[in-house]
Amino acid sequence: MPAIPADPTVLHPMPEQPRVVLLKPLITSPLIEVGEFSYYDDPDDPTAFETRNVLYHYGPERLVIGKFCALGEGVRFIMNGANHRMDGPSTFPFPIMGGSWADHFDLITGLPGRGDTVVGHDVWFGYRATVMPGVRIGHGAVIASGSVVVDDVPDYGIVGGNPARLIRRRYDDADIARLLALAWWDWPIEHLTAHVRTVMSASVDELEAAAPR
Repeated sequence: MPAIPADPTVLHPMPEQPRVVLLKPLITSPLIEVGEFSYYDDPDDPTAFETRNVLYHYGPERLVIGKFCALGEGVRFIMNGANHRMDGPSTFPFPIMGGSWADHFDLITGLPGRGDTVVGHDVWFGYRATVMPGVRIGHGAVIASGSVVVDDVPDYGIVGGNPARLIRRRYDDADIARLLALAWWDWPIEHLTAHVRTVMSASVDELEAAAPR
């Protein structure tokens, strides 16, 4: 019997666990892009990810999440729309309150932003991690529970704390370069299916030996 790949188009990959959703078939916003098999786990309402977990997303900045990412309960992405003026005595956004204050809306438009928020492939986000606007998180990174990520995270870096700091890297520079070159997340799905055990538990040498030729 040939190995049968998982289906990336199924909203609930574990029917007995409705708290787990694949994000790609769920997302409707043109400003959010998620790769295949990235999932979110939440016992309350995982299908509300776009509104509950991507906050202040008034555009035009994008949120890009790669393939095979694991997002624990309560992970939040704060987008550039959360920005307030800081160059005057008050940070309060008076114009959004209406009335004649709305005549000063130019004071809160065009605020500087940090650009798109980009998450690589195979990134694991722990419980209630928060990612601030414009952050770039590398492939294979791990974001510890409760972290507030304010700066870019390197490939295969493990970060934690508030603000999050680099704890260590999962591999040395040479092996990270090899892993990035192998890019197992881009392997044909049939080949990946045949080598799931290698991807999950083998050495870099063994992963290299299993790569498509």
